[in-house]
Amino acid sequence: MSDRFDVIVAGAGPAGAQCARDLAQRGYDVVVLEAEQEDGFPRQSNKSTAGTFPSMMASFGVPDEVVMNYTDDVVLESPNDHYVQHQPGAVLDFASFKRWLVQKGREEGATYRFDARVNGPIMEDGVIAGVRYAGDEEAYADIVVDATGPAAPLAKALDVSDLQRKHQAIGIEWEMEGVDIDHPQYADLTNTMMLRLDHEFAPGGYSWVFHTGGDTAKVGLCYIQNDNHDRYGRDDTSIDDYLEHWLDTDPRFADAERISDKQQHRGSAHIQMPDKLYTDSFMAIGDAVPTVDPLWGEGIHKGMKSGRMAAITADRCFTNEVPDTSAEAISVYSKLWHSEVAPRMRERLLMTELLYLAPNERYDTLMDDLRAADSDLLAKANAGNVRAMLSLLHLRDIPLLGKFAKERLTE
Repeated sequence: MSDRFDVIVAGAGPAGAQCARDLAQRGYDVVVLEAEQEDGFPRQSNKSTAGTFPSMMASFGVPDEVVMNYTDDVVLESPNDHYVQHQPGAVLDFASFKRWLVQKGREEGATYRFDARVNGPIMEDGVIAGVRYAGDEEAYADIVVDATGPAAPLAKALDVSDLQRKHQAIGIEWEMEGVDIDHPQYADLTNTMMLRLDHEFAPGGYSWVFHTGGDTAKVGLCYIQNDNHDRYGRDDTSIDDYLEHWLDTDPRFADAERISDKQQHRGSAHIQMPDKLYTDSFMAIGDAVPTVDPLWGEGIHKGMKSGRMAAITADRCFTNEVPDTSAEAISVYSKLWHSEVAPRMRERLLMTELLYLAPNERYDTLMDDLRAADSDLLAKANAGNVRAMLSLLHLRDIPLLGKFAKERLTE
């Protein structure tokens, strides 16, 4: 054995880095294997819009230094209307945030190895005992954690991951300057995170403007590559084409330009129930399983919570009278994931399907419904409260519900 650790974490994204940070803080010998080179990290994996909320900032001690702009409200836009809800938040500089997480993990004692892409598991008696990485390098551990995102080479090899293309969401984002943040035809987007429901620009998904200060903003869109996208989309139109169309036709971007020294961000995540989360001596966290918020795509907080739950699980396995990393012992991770990371996941997925199945004119009505409802209705519906979800439905939505039921039965 060339290297031996208590825990190996594959991937230095928010989920993996937080898992390693928590484990190292508890005194465990943990190594993080990251595919990217350290020089310029993160270059390939700087993909997140990095919009988050005070609960994440407080839970993980995130400093002001990695925040581009603090926001006061969330704005929902439909093709012809909008709704404003007071909800403090923060738009992070995702690259700086990821580097900060690495630094904090190292300060706690975690080992980081860059340019160390994990190739696959090392199995002993049918149980994962380590990983091969960076070609022919090997490392061994009592527990292995896959935090590599949708690639999930370890989770797939161990039949833990069942990510399906029909549930894959793709996204693109530019950081822009010269954006007319307070255009007279639209809601004032000063210090807000705005999400637009409009199939013309994001068929089967949504687009966004996250204000980052002054006349700058993160501008992008995403959609799930499924029947909803096919129903509302245009043939031979790429995600780049949709973003260009929005930038060309929305007057808020008439004088906007892409910030030259900023990367274009591209990413993907799967919006589905996880198949499995663990097996003997192994857990999958972050986007290696579908951890992203199914409604609005927020993944940082949920990913980091999944990393923390994995660390709690490992600690419990190691502190038993006799250390036990069997699937039975690690099954506590699944219970923690469903209760703490993604509660009411099935109900929230239902809300997601209904929302992105609706036609554009229904989005205008939704804005009226939200204005007429209690101020916390949106939060309740977003949390999977069935009564809140039902209160947003109309009789004319029955055909929509029938279409949804038919699609589920077909699957």
